[in-house]
Amino acid sequence: MNEALILFAMAAPQGGSQPQGGNPLAMFLPMIIIFAIFYFMLIRPQQRREKERTKLISEIKSGDKVMFSGGILGIVSNVKDSTFTVKVADNVKLEVARGAVMKVIDKDDKITTEDGK
Repeated sequence: MNEALILFAMAAPQGGSQPQGGNPLAMFLPMIIIFAIFYFMLIRPQQRREKERTKLISEIKSGDKVMFSGGILGIVSNVKDSTFTVKVADNVKLEVARGAVMKVIDKDDKITTEDGK
């Protein structure tokens, strides 16, 4: 057994033969690749969706039928800087924030619930 330890100690590289550290690019390359994957798979699509939603909200005008994040449907009757006045029923108007708009409903769109009705 002592002979195996002596052979192992002789086969081990000496401290001065290998440079320490290595290439810094090789150390950061995996992190750069992971960041690029996150950017193209998560961040960039989210930015694109938010840009489309902002454009949709800025183009809303009186008379458009909209759906809000809470599921409320209504017809926009007045457009203000940061809110909409929406008619949801006869003699019932709500003032809601612009950010609550989920989508503009076209006349030919059919609203379906989760159970398909």
